[in-house]
Amino acid sequence: MADALTSQGSDPSTGAITVSTAAETSARWGWVILARHGEPAQPRTSRMNAAEYRAWWAGYEVKGIKAGQTAPERLKAVAREADVIISSIRQRAIETAEAVTEGRAYAQNPIFVEAPLPPPPWPAWLKLLPRTWGFLARVHWVLTDRHGAAETHREAEQRAEEAADLICGMAAQGQKVLIVAHGYFNQRVGAALTRRGWRCVEDPGFAYWSARKFERR
Repeated sequence: MADALTSQGSDPSTGAITVSTAAETSARWGWVILARHGEPAQPRTSRMNAAEYRAWWAGYEVKGIKAGQTAPERLKAVAREADVIISSIRQRAIETAEAVTEGRAYAQNPIFVEAPLPPPPWPAWLKLLPRTWGFLARVHWVLTDRHGAAETHREAEQRAEEAADLICGMAAQGQKVLIVAHGYFNQRVGAALTRRGWRCVEDPGFAYWSARKFERR
């Protein structure tokens, strides 16, 4: 079940916070955990060309997670302890949040959706697995900022900064924050948190169901 997030004492639209004195320490700040969704239901075993990969990605974006998965107990425990839980609005993130919250209310926010993966405009005869296309598309998108009608790399970086500000606004009040979102975008939000004085204290990587924990330095 999802409901709207009410942020006490902060502006959810900007995430702006005011630090009153330099004496505030990490004891006042809540932790932040950036969790990745479970394994998606979209098949990944067929080779395809760039146009087919574009259609494959569109399907990936609307599907949920693969059936038969069980949420890790550690992630369920994190959800029970968290004061604030927010998922991306993508179905795979929503179903993951449902699995870890076990009926507890949480919020959904589009700011946490995955950055796009527009494939390079390569010839139709070139057929690759989705995993390979994903890697090449990400590199091409970052290095060239060619995106078609999708979000640009610069825009995604700015969105990650805004997401980090939103998180900081809640954690600064002592709230423990769990974000259920996506691999690449979580990495960019984590980088933005690091620039704001946070430290990753638990880093299991970016596998499905993984959860990286950040604490204020």
